Amino acid sequence: MIQEEFGVRYHKDHVGRLLKELHWTPQVPIKRALQRDEQAIGRWRDEVWPDLLRRARRERRVLIFEDESGFYLLPGLVRTYAPAAHTPVIPEKQTRDHLSVMGGMTPAGKVYTLARQESLNGLHSIEFLRHLLRVAGSRLLMIWDGSPIHRRVAVTEFVAGTGGKVWLEALPGYAPDLNPWDEGGWHYLKDVEMHNVVCRDLEELHQEFYLAVGRLRQKSHLVQSFFAQAGLKI
Repeated sequence: MIQEEFGVRYHKDHVGRLLKELHWTPQVPIKRALQRDEQAIGRWRDEVWPDLLRRARRERRVLIFEDESGFYLLPGLVRTYAPAAHTPVIPEKQTRDHLSVMGGMTPAGKVYTLARQESLNGLHSIEFLRHLLRVAGSRLLMIWDGSPIHRRVAVTEFVAGTGGKVWLEALPGYAPDLNPWDEGGWHYLKDVEMHNVVCRDLEELHQEFYLAVGRLRQKSHLVQSFFAQAGLKI
């Protein structure tokens, strides 16, 4: 490729040294949808987001990013030591049983969750909004994606019935990287706090999840770093 693009030929062993000198490292790529509108996403990050911060402060609303994820009984695999040529084998029960979780995250470093041992729907969205109104603040500015469970008629009617206590803002389509949960919060809970956790059933998984969330809640500075990772200045 280098020869085709630049007319210069290097031995493949030398290419690695050149990349290291240029501070390039081997990395796992991040998948991005072809349908993304990069300009719209850039405008949201540079223009809409600062406006939402100002509005939340002006109207004394708690600004919360919401997202959903699943936590499965299947054990997460991490590197470990073993005799050479003897790859460790972890026996597992093949199952798709999982814990469905809604998460809320604020620029101040607060974390709120709702976990259920069933698939989430619009009624769970309403339940989570009610929970946030009780524990986070009486006026909310909720930022979430266009998931079908957010667009149910019941959700729209509930928000309208709050008399302006809940204001909803939608993220641009195909832009999970704007949400500090996507590549920050969920990754940290699954791959750091729970990376060696293997549970016998959903009840134990539920308990371990709440223990992990409790530890994350003690690290508000880390939660705020997820916003920086998403390119959101706070």
